[in-house]
Amino acid sequence: MKQDIKEQLLTKRPIDLLFQLSVPAVIGMIVIGLYPLMDGIFAGKIIGQTAMTACGVAMPLTFFNSGISTLLGVGSASVLSRAIGKGDQKTVDKIMGNLIFWVILFSAIITIGGILLAPHFLDMVGATGEIKAYGIRYLRVIFIGSLFVNFTQSANMVMRGEGLMKKAMLIMGFGALLNIILDPILMIVMGEYAIEGAALATITAQFVQAAVTLHYFLKKSKVVKIHKIQSDAEIKKEMFSVGSSAMMMQLLFMIQQTMLYKMAFKYGGDTNGILMAASLRVYAFSFIPLWGMSQGLQPVVGTNFGAKQYDRVRQAMKVFSVGGLILAAIFWIPSLLFSSQILSLFGVEAGIIAQGVGNFRLFYSVFILYGVMVMTITFFQSIGNGKKAGTIVMLRQLFLFVPAMIFLPMVFGIKAVWFTQPLVDFIMITVGILMMLSELNKMGKDKA
Repeated sequence: MKQDIKEQLLTKRPIDLLFQLSVPAVIGMIVIGLYPLMDGIFAGKIIGQTAMTACGVAMPLTFFNSGISTLLGVGSASVLSRAIGKGDQKTVDKIMGNLIFWVILFSAIITIGGILLAPHFLDMVGATGEIKAYGIRYLRVIFIGSLFVNFTQSANMVMRGEGLMKKAMLIMGFGALLNIILDPILMIVMGEYAIEGAALATITAQFVQAAVTLHYFLKKSKVVKIHKIQSDAEIKKEMFSVGSSAMMMQLLFMIQQTMLYKMAFKYGGDTNGILMAASLRVYAFSFIPLWGMSQGLQPVVGTNFGAKQYDRVRQAMKVFSVGGLILAAIFWIPSLLFSSQILSLFGVEAGIIAQGVGNFRLFYSVFILYGVMVMTITFFQSIGNGKKAGTIVMLRQLFLFVPAMIFLPMVFGIKAVWFTQPLVDFIMITVGILMMLSELNKMGKDKA
């Protein structure tokens, strides 16, 4: 099985690999993206727009877990695909034991810290009154499930690094569908504790996913097995080196969303805070499938790079970058054409939509380019160049976005809260593409 997968990654046309590896991952990520989307829709319709906003402002804080699972998952998947490319079974056998060790350690820290510090986290995003109260109740339940979500998501990335996109999709998709089924049931049944019901639906689904994933690696996997659970010095070093840029993107994404909410409440009051909560739900749902496509790219680039097939790496980047643009357009066009109808799904009042629909379109204006941005970051992660991936992430989220979001609203008011992100992203995408092209050209010279 291992040799068959490796041979396909090294010989099949990149366009065929895109459909084989990325289409299942994209479908799976769309289903996974329904987690926060349906949470927001059900909360808005069943409890009200205040609860929808509370779930929204709490969402950036769950990126603590996303950061950890991405650090461990992307790092381990990169180590795995390169080890398969080199035929290094000894390293392959240590990957899951190392991953589980770090999942347990980090999850315990996040659970305890998250429960204790939830009120302070919500102060950071500018939430007050009923929105803050709902948010605290929601977050404290969500953080209880840290171990489940961190293991499931990181181990799922290892599965994708092995090239098993369909199996990875089925596990994540099953959990997402279970969450969607449980969401309205628990919200309605739990009455005045409906907001806790929304969180309980999520962590119940995450527990089931974790159990299924654990069973796979214990009993079913023919390539990657769980052996001794312990930290391995060499794998840990590589995992942290490569995965840190991916984790950084998650944590800086948390800072980005925190600032968006903070400035929306500060310069535009609850009206813009509510609109921002709905807008970011749509944004997140659209963005997640791009990561699905990139997870198809990761084993293709990683395995061919490990085997020194540099021409195939270049071909794969062309195919997947075009694919990323097309996929982004599928979400970008309807969101601009049907903005009002989409925002109304979240229980947002008609007056708020009428006042803010132009800002939503402005916020979404350069989304089509994100398809290339995600492939660029994944490219550097896949070849083990975490430093350059980290540079792109830091440029986007920290050095450009943070100062721009602090100073531009001082001059342009609430409008700047909505146009700063697309402006920064346009600059960052341009720089990232130039860095990627430079790296690909160097690979060609090395081969020659």
